Amino acid sequence: RAVAARGSRDAGNGPRPAPPRPSPPLRTSEPFLSGSNSNYVEEMYYAWLENPKSVHKSWDLFFRNTNAGQAYDPHLPDQLERKASFLQSHGLAQTPSKAEKLVEDHLIRGHHVAQLDPLGILDADLDSFVPSDLITTIDKLGFYGLHESDLDKVFQLPTTTFIGGNENSLSLREIIKRLENTYCQHIGLEFMFINDVEQCQWIRQKFETPGVMKFTNEEKRTLLARLVRSMRFEDFLARKWSSEKRFGLEGCEVMIPALKTIIDKSSEMGIEYVIMGMPHRGRLNVLANVIRKELEQIFCQFDPKLEAGSGDVKYHLGMYHERINRATNKKITLSLMANPSHLEAVDPVVQGKTKAEQFYRGDTAGKKVMSILLHGDAAFAGQGVVYETFHLSDLPSYTTNGTIHVVVNNQIGFTTDPRMARSSPYPTDVARVVNAPIFHVNADDPEAVMYVCSVAAEWRNTFNKDVVVDLVCYRRRGHNEMDEPMFTQPLMYKQIHKQVPVLKKYADKLIADGTVTLQEFEEEIAKYDRICEEAYTRSKDNKILHIKHWLDSPWPGFFNVDGEPKSMSCPPTGISEDLLTHIGNVASSVPVKDFKIHSGLSRILRARLEMTKNRVVDWALAEYMAFGSFLKEGIHVRLSGQDVERGTFSHRHHVLHDQEVDKRTCVPMNHLWEQQAPYTVCNSSLSEYGVLGFELGFAMASPNALVCWEAQFGDFHNTAQCIIDQFISSGQAKWVRHNGIVLLLPHGMEGMGPEHSSARPERFLQMSNDDSDAYPEFSEQFEVSQLYECNWIVILLPFRKPLIVLTPKSLLRHPEAKSSFDEMVSGTTFQRVIPENGLAAHAPHEVKRVIFCTGKVYYDLVKERKNQDLEKQVAITRLEQISPFPFDLLKEELEKYPGADLVWCQEEHKNSGYYDYVKPRFRTIVNHTRPIWYVGREPAAAAATGNKNTHLVSLRRFLDTAFNLEAFEGKTF
Repeated sequence: RAVAARGSRDAGNGPRPAPPRPSPPLRTSEPFLSGSNSNYVEEMYYAWLENPKSVHKSWDLFFRNTNAGQAYDPHLPDQLERKASFLQSHGLAQTPSKAEKLVEDHLIRGHHVAQLDPLGILDADLDSFVPSDLITTIDKLGFYGLHESDLDKVFQLPTTTFIGGNENSLSLREIIKRLENTYCQHIGLEFMFINDVEQCQWIRQKFETPGVMKFTNEEKRTLLARLVRSMRFEDFLARKWSSEKRFGLEGCEVMIPALKTIIDKSSEMGIEYVIMGMPHRGRLNVLANVIRKELEQIFCQFDPKLEAGSGDVKYHLGMYHERINRATNKKITLSLMANPSHLEAVDPVVQGKTKAEQFYRGDTAGKKVMSILLHGDAAFAGQGVVYETFHLSDLPSYTTNGTIHVVVNNQIGFTTDPRMARSSPYPTDVARVVNAPIFHVNADDPEAVMYVCSVAAEWRNTFNKDVVVDLVCYRRRGHNEMDEPMFTQPLMYKQIHKQVPVLKKYADKLIADGTVTLQEFEEEIAKYDRICEEAYTRSKDNKILHIKHWLDSPWPGFFNVDGEPKSMSCPPTGISEDLLTHIGNVASSVPVKDFKIHSGLSRILRARLEMTKNRVVDWALAEYMAFGSFLKEGIHVRLSGQDVERGTFSHRHHVLHDQEVDKRTCVPMNHLWEQQAPYTVCNSSLSEYGVLGFELGFAMASPNALVCWEAQFGDFHNTAQCIIDQFISSGQAKWVRHNGIVLLLPHGMEGMGPEHSSARPERFLQMSNDDSDAYPEFSEQFEVSQLYECNWIVILLPFRKPLIVLTPKSLLRHPEAKSSFDEMVSGTTFQRVIPENGLAAHAPHEVKRVIFCTGKVYYDLVKERKNQDLEKQVAITRLEQISPFPFDLLKEELEKYPGADLVWCQEEHKNSGYYDYVKPRFRTIVNHTRPIWYVGREPAAAAATGNKNTHLVSLRRFLDTAFNLEAFEGKTF
């Protein structure tokens, strides 16, 4: 709309100022020509003032021919009459406003009456109401001020519609017909909520233009062949393994040609790598007919006698495959990510891996790598991670430049009717929050599905934004093949049992129109059946099964050097003092000219510089050193999470902000060397589940990267527990999925309450896979072999494991929590255990008690020991690596103090923290000959108190117990 001060250009008279904008009148229900709908004319007038071409030529001529010197006022009846007289005298079409309103109503609400349900019994939008402004019968013409006698009158078409093709006007009858064909048949379009006119017009042109949805005979034959493969694959599995769960695709067999159409079209536009995520339904079919996994490898998974292979059910497994796309003759790589039964959990993982692949290829616009996510209707509407993932879609450090979402809309969730499963009209309504167009389509109309999928691929390539294809279908069997759906959906399944399969319907159609013959169709079926039988025969040879066939993120060249496995060793991790000093100096500087930082930050940088000069580091500077040394070696570092740029506790400050120039920032870490790997540090959306999944996916792409996710407080990882349980802890065991992601979880009991204290270390320890009762055989390679067999940790090793780090809070500024350069220079390594090195260590036989601990409580214990003058009688040993348990080093410590009491001290409550994990392992080391006593807080339901005084009282209580050398005398073991 024009602002009055902008003015406009009148025909032949040069620019003239726009008149003041009058207050809009009230609408009436009278016909337009009698003076109503002036709001509509008013809007058109102001649009014309801004751009004369934005309105139909009839209105342009009318506004230009207004009486000289008299500004047009849309509220004056005489001017409305003059408009009507002008149109009539020039032989122009009847009131365009009526045609425009008719078009507008169909494109906004036409999807509500589209014929989307293949069964014909449900409404895809859960509402049988037909909007009164949609033309369905002649008697509703009156809504627009029209009558049956107007049906054969010619109306001028709005310039914004494409239903006329090359024609500017059509009869009302033809307008209605074309609108209903476009918006009310087997495709329902939702896009008018998009606030971008160009994007809306692009969609309208794709669907409104007459004749756009036409296919050549060759395209139809290809579609039929793909449907044959999709359906006959499911039929083959049903015949061979009738009593096995396989979560077949029956009822939505069109999904296979739909995915292949998206991939074909995307390959045609330059895509080289497609990363996919999906739930279990139809996964085996996708593996077979989209990814093109060898059928014998799939059939192997049904053989109960085969013990080799992955540790999960077959319909959760992933796959990576490079092949030639037959439609384009271009090389394409396809990766289907493994996924648990937690359905949508894979969504952010796919997005993270896609972002990483784009990043390492320099594909900033997403023209080479893209993602496709498949969803079930109930999960798409019900799972919060879907919303979290959508909200990553346009964030600079998380966008994948558009994802194509395909919803397999079975119109049921397990046994739950959609009317009981969601509050929104469609399961896809969550996509509206990011202005993603939504294309609903009847899955029993294969050609409509193919066209929609082709347009979706073009949309993603053109606008680099998400798009949703909603395949409205049905589920021919129950939730799984053993389930009985008639218990809960009797009427739906009576109709399903009568439903003609889509393959037969489409084949009959092509045979009837002469595109294929019955013989050709039967030969296509026989051909694929023969392929399946031959693969079934080969599958009985158990030698063909190899775990490499189920990798979804292979790391070629990482595990071997010149064809030989890398040596199993833990090399030193220290770096030269010159490098430490250089990194410290950059960390203390602002490497950009004329950049003004906050005065408080200047003090922090000066303190860093002072520490560097004194050859000591605190936690924040040590982190800088670690990241910087990786960058020099060409290893990309990515740190993500809520407030990570500054750090939750204002300790990190990896991104500096100019105090005088908005959005001007500096990342000193990217100014360490001219030739260095990039450092990515990015604040995330306020999400844990989605963002941790994203970073996990990012870490899958390359082993030569350090990917870290930091929780704002360690407690907050609990809302991402699904990712931790299903992907991080068990991913390698289930799916041979290697990953080096690092979780940084601020932890410490400081009286800050149950939601800002504990990172719940007991949960991670409970999921650790080492055996507390197995006494290990020690060797030179014990440390490496132990790390190789565990399920999480990572250091400089020839393999990758996830690492859980319980990071400090108060210790970030504790004067004693610092380390010397001497502990970090060349030749040094990570210390799994830090033994006592004070007075007690020099006279171990005089020591009466050895206190083992980890984390912040060490500094409380050291202070209390000094206050009680017990530095000779009590030794304090720290565990820096808790899992896998350092049996070898602790065995040395225990043997060093043969006459001392053994105490485990922790600040966490007894039913939390580390005690239940370390106690049986200490007992295994001493063969149950010596007790390991507990000192700490009593069991509690909440992780911590929120009362500072209560916190200090409990701290005082367990410190007194820890140094009471008679506390355990006389107690039985």
